[in-house]
Amino acid sequence: MSDFGTEQTINRYQPMEVLGHGTYGRVFKALDTETNTYIAMKRMALDLETEGVPTTVLREVCLLRELRHPNIVLLHDVVVTEKRLFLIFEYLEKDLRKLIDEVDINETLAKKIMLQLLQALEFCHSRRFMHRDLKPENILLDSNQEVKLADFGLGRAYQIPSKPYTNEVQTLWYRAPELLLGAEEYSPTVDMWSAGCIMAELYTRRPIFTGSTHISQLNEIFRIMGSPNEQIWPGVSDMRHFAAIKHASIAIPLQQQVPIRNQDGLDLLHRMLTLNPSRRISAKEALRHSYFSDLTQ
Repeated sequence: MSDFGTEQTINRYQPMEVLGHGTYGRVFKALDTETNTYIAMKRMALDLETEGVPTTVLREVCLLRELRHPNIVLLHDVVVTEKRLFLIFEYLEKDLRKLIDEVDINETLAKKIMLQLLQALEFCHSRRFMHRDLKPENILLDSNQEVKLADFGLGRAYQIPSKPYTNEVQTLWYRAPELLLGAEEYSPTVDMWSAGCIMAELYTRRPIFTGSTHISQLNEIFRIMGSPNEQIWPGVSDMRHFAAIKHASIAIPLQQQVPIRNQDGLDLLHRMLTLNPSRRISAKEALRHSYFSDLTQ
């Protein structure tokens, strides 16, 4: 990757269509006229003259410069003009949301996707980075359905012992229960909860927990996974939003919610969707799970 590009550099990229937009800007499919290849160009929604560069953008750039892995989207260049900042990424044809909507995902493909996602997470976590916004829209795929983890705008380095972080991270349907309960000290296990939600969605083709507020999301999680108590999660009753739980629920067997016939798959899903974060499986442990044995032999 080059050093920061300039006003002249951006002229080599010709925008063709909008791929998406959000709080921090728009993403375009663009043609790199020097290489005659497509790239994804993220134009940040900020005016450098008056606003400077937000810490979230600096964080994403620094993360992506360090996180070089086959299953993480490649940042080709950073271009700074007088008024704008652009991030130039490799172009991927679709995201996992689109794949789920378009394709009947069989168990082999589900395993392949989860294996690659966990490989990306293990790489990040081993370098003390949390993604903090895992969802199908942030998992890109190429024409061979190879996974590329993207959008590190909410990514953070973490420390041991942990320090307070904001709990307003992760899209609601994929947000870990400790965050919903108000935890400000947490670990990469928040990503593992999101990965479990994504694994369930690969089999059901719909999100497993679909609350409209953080309280309704909590109650939806506990309706299916069972309500936590001090025995399974010491300290949970002292958490900020614990009193908002409507009533005690007994867990519904996951196989009634997610059509996974493979017992190894059900076991891995249970371990990722464990309420107590200290007992939740890590990415490193998940990669060694027997669910993937036929892919890793």
